[in-house]
Amino acid sequence: MNTVKSILLILMPVWLLLVPASTYARHAAIMIDADNGTVLHEENATHSWYPASLTKVMTLYMAFEALKAGQIQLYDNLRASYHASRQPNSKLGLRQGETLTVEDAILAVITRSANDAAVVLGEYLGGTEESFAVKMTTKAHALGMYDTHFMNATGLPHPWQVTTPRDLAMLAWKIQQNFPDYYPYFSAHTFNYKGRELRGINKFTASYPGAEGMKTGFTCGSGYNLISVASQNGKRLIGVIMGGMTSSERYQLMINMMDDGFANRFNTYPARNINTMTTSSAGTPPYQLGCGNMAPTTVASNDSGDTYIEPPKHFSKSKSRNHANNRKHGKNTKHISKSKSVSKTKPSRKNKTATSKRKPVNKTKRASKTRYHHP
Repeated sequence: MNTVKSILLILMPVWLLLVPASTYARHAAIMIDADNGTVLHEENATHSWYPASLTKVMTLYMAFEALKAGQIQLYDNLRASYHASRQPNSKLGLRQGETLTVEDAILAVITRSANDAAVVLGEYLGGTEESFAVKMTTKAHALGMYDTHFMNATGLPHPWQVTTPRDLAMLAWKIQQNFPDYYPYFSAHTFNYKGRELRGINKFTASYPGAEGMKTGFTCGSGYNLISVASQNGKRLIGVIMGGMTSSERYQLMINMMDDGFANRFNTYPARNINTMTTSSAGTPPYQLGCGNMAPTTVASNDSGDTYIEPPKHFSKSKSRNHANNRKHGKNTKHISKSKSVSKTKPSRKNKTATSKRKPVNKTKRASKTRYHHP
């Protein structure tokens, strides 16, 4: 036994050296030419990452697809459920039973990253947010986003909700190709709602020359994320930044990448295409920032009363796929067992990330002071 322990102690440093460097990446990025999918630049682009509010781009894809098929109309009235009304910031502040149109929900998601509007859309299209997340994942895989799995319509933290920069660039590309009538919504800078003009929060869309829009995102696990599309002199580029350490850093990283792209400074991958990039080897997402609760044994609550397990440092992606196959959530236990597969977790009739019955959080407690999610 002592001999075995000695061998393990010797091998441990070697194993740490073999862990992909991208697990501890400063950030991840990709840029493609929207005309043909050529990869102009990439850093850790096929490594797993938490999507945060970039998830909402998939929610919007599903809404655009339903609009194009005539299943819903822009001026259909959507009614907010109790669950939707209890979403944390960013949000419109919808009350249970309050209504808004499909178009209002789309603009609220794009300009304000409104969680409540995203959930209202998801419930309208999928019946429940949980069912909608299954549809989102199925559609993502059909689009070639093989390393992506969704658990909700908003991007609020969940250890099994993962993607890669490559997959998100593919999503942005497919939206631009498949929905030319609805893609221009991403360029919106303001949103008029109930007599108020709400400003968009995406500074890149508002200020970069030729910017066409897309989406911001932030959680403590993901860091500061950004998808952007811009056109200059007949060239259209799609960029994804994931894991910025500050909001200003993600914008500067995107500006630098776009500037280099339009100036033709990238020539590393002249024959590489996003369709032929390696997938299904995404690894473990990094937990990017020091905020939030990183301990896998602790259950964290946000100010809406929603409860979820913060991602463990070494969460296995294979567990995510077992869970996806089951298409059921497990109970929110206080830790994830290393000896048992997640797929064997006892099912609960009431999923705590999607149920409409939640106990309010006492705002004097620490949970109300912790930043969990905003764009």
